[in-house]
Amino acid sequence: MARKFTEAAIAGIGQTEFSKASGRSELQLAAECALAACRDAGVNPHDIDGMITFTIDNSDEINLARCLGVKDLAYTTRIPGGGAAAAATIYQAMAAVNAGLCNNVLIWRAMNERSQYRFGQNPQGQQMQYQSGNGTGSLLWCVPYGAMTPASWGALQAARYMQKYGVTNRDLGYISVQQRAYAANNPAAWFYGKPITLEDHQSSKWIQEPWLRLLDCCQESDGGVAILVTSLDRARDLQQKPVHILGATQSIPYNVEVISNYYHDDLTVMPEAQGVAKRLWAMTGLAPSDMQMAAIYDAFTPHVLLQLEAFGFCKPGEGKDFVKSGGMALDGPLPTNTNGGLSGEAYIHGMNSMIEGVRQIRGTSHNQVTKKTVEHVLVSSGMAGAVLARA
Repeated sequence: MARKFTEAAIAGIGQTEFSKASGRSELQLAAECALAACRDAGVNPHDIDGMITFTIDNSDEINLARCLGVKDLAYTTRIPGGGAAAAATIYQAMAAVNAGLCNNVLIWRAMNERSQYRFGQNPQGQQMQYQSGNGTGSLLWCVPYGAMTPASWGALQAARYMQKYGVTNRDLGYISVQQRAYAANNPAAWFYGKPITLEDHQSSKWIQEPWLRLLDCCQESDGGVAILVTSLDRARDLQQKPVHILGATQSIPYNVEVISNYYHDDLTVMPEAQGVAKRLWAMTGLAPSDMQMAAIYDAFTPHVLLQLEAFGFCKPGEGKDFVKSGGMALDGPLPTNTNGGLSGEAYIHGMNSMIEGVRQIRGTSHNQVTKKTVEHVLVSSGMAGAVLARA
């Protein structure tokens, strides 16, 4: 019998504006989006009793709790893994609510990743640091040879897959064009009103030739996103339509690294996403064909293809044809990243994609799927995923 999660739900979502220079602290961004999520749900922030964020978020739980007037925290935790943590925070919040540890769990991610620091650039002196042996993990094996940015790691991961299946950079352009079309219709997106053509994609500068161009890469953004998770019964009495967390899980297979997944046995697959898919479909009793929309982590365009295949929306090597034929479009079989994704809307480490899934279930997206009733949505951040459902 398929295991079913029936108790946890998303009751509120909140965000700041997405910009390149917020002009305020990351703590303030965290407080603003958290308060917006509480107001969206109709929950007094004093009643938050659980808090979850990323290990790399710079806002301290105690300071944020002080800002919000939280009276008594029962549970806090942080999730490692960069963008992989986005869906994992939902997984942890669901578990905390289902276990009866908390009544109202606040998830947040707030960052001045464009104006204060930049993930896309090598920090000053990092190469020397790793050459001298002060670094740790897989970076010891790549930074000394010039692979010093997420784009270089992502390109190394994607190269074998693209070679095996004949995926060209032009093929990747169809992902960018579709996501920018969504962003152009989304007033919250940085690229609102700015669609691109395939020719625009092909004329953008190389970041890692011959794999990734500028328009294959996510943005660098300032902003904050928050989610409030509570029990399904409690959510039914609050302001918004509850979004049932039907299932959520995580997978970190042997020898997998964050982004730099060029150490596992088969470089043409994303094993962590395959593990998430296997557990998620078993937990929920659902299949890829039951999803009406997907929000898939898109730090770089090849990762979208790898996840479409890992979750079973198309067979290995068929992702490029699926996208080229309009598979991600609003009238296609799987509308994907309808907010514009991390390349079109903003890069808040994937959290903005999570709340787009909530909006699709609520029926409030700026690119709402209307061809069919949205009953189930997949949200994925590679190493974790969740199925959100109408309650």
